[in-house]
Amino acid sequence: MEMKKVITGAAALSGLVALGQTANADEVIVKAGDTVSELALKYNTTIDAIQQANKLQDVNLIFVGQRLEVGSNVLADASQAAQQQAQPAQAAPQAQTQVQEAQPAQQQTQQVQTTAPQTPSNDAEASAKAWIANVESGGSYTAQNGRYYGKYQLTNSYLGGDYSPENQERVADNYVANRYGSWQAAKSFWLANGWY
Repeated sequence: MEMKKVITGAAALSGLVALGQTANADEVIVKAGDTVSELALKYNTTIDAIQQANKLQDVNLIFVGQRLEVGSNVLADASQAAQQQAQPAQAAPQAQTQVQEAQPAQQQTQQVQTTAPQTPSNDAEASAKAWIANVESGGSYTAQNGRYYGKYQLTNSYLGGDYSPENQERVADNYVANRYGSWQAAKSFWLANGWY
């Protein structure tokens, strides 16, 4: 359990250091169409930092006219929180190392894989993917629009006759990765062109 805290705290701290301390504004007023993930990208911060600084219960629920802290204060607050999480976990690093060395290599690999925190870019990717699904089909795996079908409104030929949710997710991920490189890039393209 302590190992999870160290990994999570270190990853969060390194993610914040990689993002830097620069920001374009300290506070914004939410406009129609704004999302926390877009604001995080625009102001060089993280979704978690904005959520913590503004005490948001649900990052998917913000309101037009709402004031949100998004600037350097947000990163500083998140950095302090990450450091505070990492400090108690660093109190017994030797004991953790000894326990970890005693475990077989396979268990060590498994532990790292299961305790890796979700990165801000994964949060932004998931948010962009959900946004596209919502505007394309309202999130419905059975939505139809001419020759386009499903949650991501792909052509029937892309889906190859398999309209299962699993196949739609897999095909959509492959389509976006090959065409745009990321869901965030696909969303940017959609915003500029009205399709992806």
